[in-house]
Amino acid sequence: MTQIVIGDAPLSIEDVLAVARGGVEVSLGRAARERIDAAHDIIARVVAEEQVAYGVTTGFGLLATTHIPTDKVEELQQNLVRSHAVGVGVPLPREVVRAGMTIRLNTMARGHSGVRASVAELVAAMLNADLVPWVPSRGSLGASGDLAPSAHLVLAMMGEGEVLGLEGGREPARPALRAAGLAPVTLEAKEGLSLLNGTQFMAAIGCLAVADGEALLDSADLIGAMSLEGLRASVGPFQERIQLLRPIPGQLHTARHVRAATAGSEIMLSHLNCDKVQDAYSLRCIPQVHGACRDGLRWLREVITVEVDSVTDNPLVFPDSGEIISAGNFHGEPLALALDLAAMATSEIANISERRIFRMLTSSLSELPPFLTTDSGLNNGYMIAQYTAAALVSENKILCHPASVDSIPSSGDQEDHVSMGMTAALKLEDVMRNAQTVLGIEALCAAQAIDLLAPLQAGVGTKAGRDLVRRFAPTLGRDRYLAPEIEAAARAVADGQFAAVVRRVSPSPGS
Repeated sequence: MTQIVIGDAPLSIEDVLAVARGGVEVSLGRAARERIDAAHDIIARVVAEEQVAYGVTTGFGLLATTHIPTDKVEELQQNLVRSHAVGVGVPLPREVVRAGMTIRLNTMARGHSGVRASVAELVAAMLNADLVPWVPSRGSLGASGDLAPSAHLVLAMMGEGEVLGLEGGREPARPALRAAGLAPVTLEAKEGLSLLNGTQFMAAIGCLAVADGEALLDSADLIGAMSLEGLRASVGPFQERIQLLRPIPGQLHTARHVRAATAGSEIMLSHLNCDKVQDAYSLRCIPQVHGACRDGLRWLREVITVEVDSVTDNPLVFPDSGEIISAGNFHGEPLALALDLAAMATSEIANISERRIFRMLTSSLSELPPFLTTDSGLNNGYMIAQYTAAALVSENKILCHPASVDSIPSSGDQEDHVSMGMTAALKLEDVMRNAQTVLGIEALCAAQAIDLLAPLQAGVGTKAGRDLVRRFAPTLGRDRYLAPEIEAAARAVADGQFAAVVRRVSPSPGS
């Protein structure tokens, strides 16, 4: 099995994804252990000399002025974790927790947290044993980091919490640790605080959203091209010379995808001599809309790329000077804003997709039979599938209210501005799932429309997209149970199967 050495090189989004989804093992590099030990030595000295340091020999938040006796330092850390494990709601998926653990492990490996190397080693060992803490999804304000979710993670490390069972249920952590040959950790000075403070869970969701969002955008380009074919629209507006007059990166990217997907299309050739002057915006403006959304998601990638390899602990330990400094790297505002924009961009992909669905089903707006069935009246075709798409699009609009514009003061007004970044991340997850389903519905309709234009053949990419749909959904001749086919189409979008087609026929420059 491939192994990623944490701390020897910058951690990338792709590294996090490999551990979260691919089950790749992790280990701590030698240099990382040395950095961890150096920072821990500073904490040990502070405790031995009874110096005042936030979260080490003081209370937390509003209680930062409360001095903690040396003999109570360990109890302080245990109490911190227990008191903060107040999350509620459905648990975070296994892949999100694994991603969060990887990001937190990398933070410790940077050598500014003050934990013992054995604590970091336990996180690595739990990842390698696929021992994943049960972490409720709700409870983080996104400043001081993801405190409540992180507390549930650490509680499992202490043997007092729970882990995810194979079927996603809750199992006691202590027996699970024992079965894996691991011992629960007894936290020492600052270690509870070092494991709780940070943006690891909102960053974890951001990592997964970058990968899923890029697959969604590529899928949308291919499926939108299939709809172009099905509606016998013009590929003329996608010419490179037109895009170069407004060379926005995402717009150029999408237009190139559509040109490659429709290359060699008999359907497009048949359109050359028609009397249609202009196509509707949902067709003609695919590069402009998809491209803008692509650029919005690119910002999320830029932010998450920095975040996964950053130190978001507090206070920060500087072994070279011996200082312990309280700062604010745990504040999730950079992520919150980018996650909110990513949700809006993803929602717009679903919005324009639903408009294309509607056009394919409405005979007055196309050359296709009503609801894509040749025996309408007796059969309803894809009529109600558009209702589902419309419902999801409407839900997305509600979910796109930005979380980052809100803030509720906490901890006696010491923490008087918070980012709500975790809320932004959770909303993005929901918007992403809805958009995947809407695109799946569009793919079903576009494949049907292409079939109705036979014997004319689609382009090299659009035909491959149509063939992909036909693996799980035969041509619709008469009404049948469509919900399983919609689910299958949404899975194909989520799994990147449509994206793989367009990436094959239109590889990125330099790839």
